[in-house]
Formats: sequence, C-alpha cells, structure tokens
Amino acid sequence: MTIRYPNGKKYTPVPKTDEKLPKKKDLSYSNRGKTLEEEIDETNEFYLQRNIAVIHKKPVPIQIVKVEYPSRSAAVIREAYFRTPSTTDYNGVYNGHYIDFDAKETESKTAFPLKNVHPHQVSHMESSAKQKGICFLLVRFSSLERYFVVPLEMLLLAWSRMLNGGRKSIPLGEFEEQAIEIQLSYFPRLDYLKAITQLLP
Repeated sequence: MTIRYPNGKKYTPVPKTDEKLPKKKDLSYSNRGKTLEEEIDETNEFYLQRNIAVIHKKPVPIQIVKVEYPSRSAAVIREAYFRTPSTTDYNGVYNGHYIDFDAKETESKTAFPLKNVHPHQVSHMESSAKQKGICFLLVRFSSLERYFVVPLEMLLLAWSRMLNGGRKSIPLGEFEEQAIEIQLSYFPRLDYLKAITQLLP
C-alpha cells in the first residue's frame, strides 16, 4: 500500500528511535521485549478499567484513493494519503485535565536527539497548552531503561536553543535535572500519571 502526505509526497515510515538499524528486543523480565507504545497502551488500559483516566492513542487520518478487490470477500488498499500531518500520539482526560503527549525513544545513552520531534508537534502542544492542556513528551532511553516526562517548557527551551544555533539534542544531564523520571512499578509498569502530578495546576 502507498500512503502519501497532503502535498503528494510519498510517505516512508521512520523508526521512532534515532537509530535506523533494527533494534533487538530486550527480552529481560523488566519489559519482556515490549515497545514503548505497547507499554503506554497497557498503562492506559489499566487507567481506563479503574476509572483513573481516559487516554487513547490518536488514529492517523488517511484518505483512501485506490482499492483493489482480488475477490468478492476481500479488499486491499493500494494507495492512501495522510489528510493532515499527525500531531501527537496520545490525548485524553485525567481528573478534569486535558492531557496531550507524544512518546519518543532513543538508543543513545547520553542525549535525546531533537530530530525525533517534528515542528508541527511542537506547535500543536503550544496551542494545546494555551488552552490549559497538560502537554509533555514521554521519552525512553532504551539502552538505559529509563523513562522521563519532559514538560513542554523544557522542550521549548531546548527547541529554541536549537533554532538559535545551539545543540540539537537534550543531554541526559538536563533530563535528570529538569524532567520528571518515571519510577517503574509492577502494575502498571509505566505509571506516568503519577509522574505528571507535578505538572498539574
């Protein structure tokens, strides 16, 4: 299937990590090979079942333009376009607060590359924050098995620094000083809402 952006350019999937080589799954007991998205989805299901929060992954809006029917009972999508650029991965409501965030990960042990974040995602979070939404990045350092909630203010400072000719990544030291590290637990393993309580008004 071919998917294209609104401007007609062909879409080529880009890995969420800054590494282009296939990543070996960590089959240790700590995460049993789960991706960051799987961990977040399991956590969101935990929140939903216990009436803690309603947070879901956003569907990607596409327009189907070419479908083939190899048989009467089957249809195959051959070509489609993104209707609009995607914004962030997740949104929902927690204790009366609108939550909006994107999930990112890196194999680097020293810094998070800002190339993993797209300008339209930053703009979207800025707009949501103006409406009093709680916006952040959830970043996993895969090699270190460390997870951080990056407040929008921290991201904007690093983004502005990059646009003004500064470094194009956020060093781990800044994560340790300014971000909120998620303390992993048994169930849910990735209780990120506990970490973002510091961001609530």
